[in-house]
Amino acid sequence: MEHLLNPRVKEIEISGIRTFFNMVADYENMISLTIGQPDFETPAHIKEAAQAAISENKTTYTHNAGILKLRKAAANFLQSKYNLNYQAESEIITTSGASQAIDVTLRTLLTEGDEVILPGPVYPGYEPIITLCGATPVHVDTTKNGFKMTRDLIEDALTERTKCIILPSPSNPTGVAMSYDELADLADLLKAKNIFVLSDEIYSELNFSGDHSSIAQFDGMRDKTIVINGLSKSHAMTGWRIGFLFAPVELCQHILKVHQYNVSCASSVSQYAALEALQNGLQDSIEMRVAYKERMNYVYDRLVGMGLSPIKPDGAFYILPSIQEFGLSSFDFAMKLAKEGNLAVVPGSAFSSLGEGYVRISFAYKLDVLKEGMDRLEKFIHTLR
Repeated sequence: MEHLLNPRVKEIEISGIRTFFNMVADYENMISLTIGQPDFETPAHIKEAAQAAISENKTTYTHNAGILKLRKAAANFLQSKYNLNYQAESEIITTSGASQAIDVTLRTLLTEGDEVILPGPVYPGYEPIITLCGATPVHVDTTKNGFKMTRDLIEDALTERTKCIILPSPSNPTGVAMSYDELADLADLLKAKNIFVLSDEIYSELNFSGDHSSIAQFDGMRDKTIVINGLSKSHAMTGWRIGFLFAPVELCQHILKVHQYNVSCASSVSQYAALEALQNGLQDSIEMRVAYKERMNYVYDRLVGMGLSPIKPDGAFYILPSIQEFGLSSFDFAMKLAKEGNLAVVPGSAFSSLGEGYVRISFAYKLDVLKEGMDRLEKFIHTLR
């Protein structure tokens, strides 16, 4: 019966991140620096709020867009942190993680033959959804541009079929973030064009400068931008599956229909946990950000010491050093490193063809783990030179 399936589903593949993680999971004495999973625990006050919600039987369906108190808290968060103003009643949707927000956004925007511009290398969660919608992903090569989507790169990729631009900042897998001035330059290009921008800002609270900017802040951009955020990274809540989608009412009312038929609503218990996070945990991410910055600096310095010359991340917890000098594909390099060096990293090819020649290292791990991982990498590299 497989031949009767949607051919687009057969065309897409399981994430290369997970595929490689699963391949090396059973290796003995393996250190894995693969998954973007915070190693912090969800703060205690958030877990207590979830327990209280269960005890108080707050376990039923909520409004499709999420409980209003939570949407108001999310609106206050964006306004106080990033000077973005959205109406809680009509311009915010609580989603089952940022991934679901991306899914319902793209399925609302895209039709057959549309083109979507996105950076390469890039997180592998966008392209399959674009393909399932019958649209075409158009990767722009950022590898010679500090992994940044500049005005010139986007302008060169624009066609009459361009429907949407995906702008992840800070980025997975590079950790690079767009500055205020760089975003202003993009906004100047796009404000007069009938093109949507999906601004994936899930790592906004893990910007090491502590000064995150959004393209939705600029004149002419709010009405065409969908901002994606959430609590998975900022509050170590990956398994709670709470994301937020912010968009002007004219877009949000239609995205909400897709969301409704997709999941009805996000988990009620998780929503009450998220409410506690946004009302009483706005500073929870500071400790994590400080720790990730310390870890980033350590890993970056070690990689520079090995002669790998990586681009220094601005945020998130990833770094993408080049391994092109060794003459191996990123997959072969990663497999050889796993088998001979007992260290797992993610092949850059998992992040589009433009990730070939790189490997992604996650530094969402404690310093002692990172030290051992870097020692193993350095020892392995010596065998290749």
